[in-house]
Amino acid sequence: MIANNLYKEKYRLQYHFSPEKNWSNDPNGMVYYQGEYHLFYQYNPADVVWGPMHWGHAVSKDLIHWDHLPVALEPDAELGMIFSGSAVVDKNDTTGFFDGGEGLVAVYTTHLEREEGPLQQQAIAYSKDSGRSWIKYEGNPVIRNYGVEDFRDPKVFWHQETEKWVMVIACYDRVRFYNSPDLKKWKYLSEFGSELGSHGGVWECPDLFKLPVEKKNKIEASNNEKEKWILQIGDQQGGEAGVSTQYFIGEFDGMRFKANEEKSYKVDFGQDLYALQSWSNMPDQRRIWLGWMNNIAYAEDIPTDGWKGMMSIPRELSLKETEAGLRLIQKPVKELKQLKEEFYHQENFLLKDKLSIPCDLQSYHLKAQLEISDESSFSLALHKKDEQQSLLNYDGKTNTFTLDLSKTGLVNFNHNYLKQKKINRISSSNNLIVDILVDQSSLEIFIDEGEISITDLVFPEEKSNEIELIANKSEIKINSFNVLKINSIW
Repeated sequence: MIANNLYKEKYRLQYHFSPEKNWSNDPNGMVYYQGEYHLFYQYNPADVVWGPMHWGHAVSKDLIHWDHLPVALEPDAELGMIFSGSAVVDKNDTTGFFDGGEGLVAVYTTHLEREEGPLQQQAIAYSKDSGRSWIKYEGNPVIRNYGVEDFRDPKVFWHQETEKWVMVIACYDRVRFYNSPDLKKWKYLSEFGSELGSHGGVWECPDLFKLPVEKKNKIEASNNEKEKWILQIGDQQGGEAGVSTQYFIGEFDGMRFKANEEKSYKVDFGQDLYALQSWSNMPDQRRIWLGWMNNIAYAEDIPTDGWKGMMSIPRELSLKETEAGLRLIQKPVKELKQLKEEFYHQENFLLKDKLSIPCDLQSYHLKAQLEISDESSFSLALHKKDEQQSLLNYDGKTNTFTLDLSKTGLVNFNHNYLKQKKINRISSSNNLIVDILVDQSSLEIFIDEGEISITDLVFPEEKSNEIELIANKSEIKINSFNVLKINSIW
């Protein structure tokens, strides 16, 4: 039962997941099992700052409404804190934990503080009651540290071709791959990435999965490139203001990952999406992930009261042939539609000056479809009142967006908070589609049906909600402009 004063605080997100109180960061252990989506997360149950890490726990039947459950995993004296990891369904009882049946197994990093430096190792726990209680394996750790300080965040999945469990794990500036027949005995296979991709800092929170290749809006199944593997990795100092997340596209044979190109691509062009993880054991082969919506550079300083840390909206993933080549596509899950109510709609009009929409909403979805040219230039202002605004500018000459948060409200809580950024559009189409999910203190912007995503925290004043679209020295054809209220999940 949620206390009456919770989820009504200033800046509290209304349709994104956040714990009732205290500190949270990385999503962990995400698995679908017996009709429930499990979301575990890094959690300090005693304070609003990072501290002794536990696994918090929540479940959902629709990816949108969440029920809070008791803490799943607690630190122990021998191995230390419970850091990030993943969870799987052991359908064939490869572990022997389930008396020939099936159950859930969590695979996680333990972190022990010592005088000679921290020790990170890999451990497992299992649940026979749909994740309501957990038993730590008496043989932990299942992978001992091999001599590196940063050795964490195991993502595990069943690799059908080799009939083994596979683990990808971050190890300082690279990832390592292991396999196992039973989740208890692990064999080192290979490593990847020491000289590839972004290396601003330590690599963290990897994910590895396969996606079909979409071409011309149809799934391509007529050649050898009908599927590709995506390797996603967080770079702790890879962005202009701290964290960044990258992905590689390539091949994985159960032992080694080989990237198609030496460079990686950005998952998100904002500053507040990190530690992404996808759900395992998903029905209908959907690939859905979410991330921690915050930034290590200032996470403890964000101006929320009584709670710190929130998750992005769950996003469905696909792999599409774009004008720039294969790219990962992210779209908010379709389940979000159940919360939406129409607030404003206008279509087929020519914008010569500006469109102003009085708005008393702090949680909504804005979707605009525009016809543009090389001469087009416009500004979309959200959270507008007097001088305050969150501003998204588009310049047709360069086909670029600029997100200007310098006047979005409270912006000086930490010097690392980045107030302005430029993003190159991928598509050159004259048809531009902009989707923006606005919640009390977050913006998730999706350009051209998910070819680009931009995720940022914002802290506007409560009554600063006017929406304004301005044509800058050019007329713009607006095919449709919609604002949909999104109701609270709490």
